[in-house]
Amino acid sequence: MTIRQSTNTLLMVRPTNFGFNAQTAVNNSFQTKTKNHDLQKQALKEFDKMVEILIAAKVNPIVVNDEPQSQLPDSIFPNNWFSTHSDGSLCLYPMFAENRRLERKDDIINLLKNNFDIKNIFDFTHYEQQNKFLEGTGSMVLDRINRIVYACLSPRTDEDILNDFCEKFQFKKCCFRAMFADREIYHTNVMLSIADKYSIICTKSITDANELKTIIENLFAANKEVIEISMEQMQHFAGNMLQISNSDGEKFLAMSSQAYESLNLEQIRKIEQYNNILHSDIKTIEKTGGGSMRCMLAEIFFEKNPNKTN
Repeated sequence: MTIRQSTNTLLMVRPTNFGFNAQTAVNNSFQTKTKNHDLQKQALKEFDKMVEILIAAKVNPIVVNDEPQSQLPDSIFPNNWFSTHSDGSLCLYPMFAENRRLERKDDIINLLKNNFDIKNIFDFTHYEQQNKFLEGTGSMVLDRINRIVYACLSPRTDEDILNDFCEKFQFKKCCFRAMFADREIYHTNVMLSIADKYSIICTKSITDANELKTIIENLFAANKEVIEISMEQMQHFAGNMLQISNSDGEKFLAMSSQAYESLNLEQIRKIEQYNNILHSDIKTIEKTGGGSMRCMLAEIFFEKNPNKTN
């Protein structure tokens, strides 16, 4: 088993009813309700363009169309309800918003089972009965190679479930508090991104000096360059990035155009020392959904199912 930080296979959900989700807005400071009546149309245009950019870069996006009758405004963000791992494990996660729990679709799970070699399924969704939540790789930013999980605790990121995850997968946890607009940051992947040789972090959002010290020490111990972003850049989703690979083994940092345009030349130079940048304009999705590029990409680390016949 080879443990990788990035993959060239990504699952994406093409929405049919994208829109503002009042149930998630209670603790997502990045969402904005607008009077735009063409949200679904604009979101589809942004989604399809993003897929084109990924394919042109020789990345493999598996696009699943949401059901035509779907009433799920956030189905475009599948990384919150499941994650995959190089050992063949599939994890299912407890979701804060009741309408987001409906995003856990058997057809997507069956698609993964039919096409990939899944050895174990770990189901954490029973924690919903205790009003405890852990929203996948939104709540957890994983250093897969060094077995460290970074998590800013919030109503959507519960430490008890995190302990359960770490015990099952032998990860070391690094928990902390992070704030934006006087509220706890709802997902860790808004303010932190981990790549193979570097990290992008909004240190100003971390409220405790000792917790910040521990984070930086962990990053340095893992031989990762620390690239800092400002609170304003975080607001433009400059923390919501994901390192991905393509079929040639080339690596990229995927981000939104808004995030890219917020970076200064020195930050871009540092990133491009390690990999090229891919960006796409998804402003409608970001403004209304409160999530960006990383949230739309569910990484697939499984091996192909050897018994699958084409």
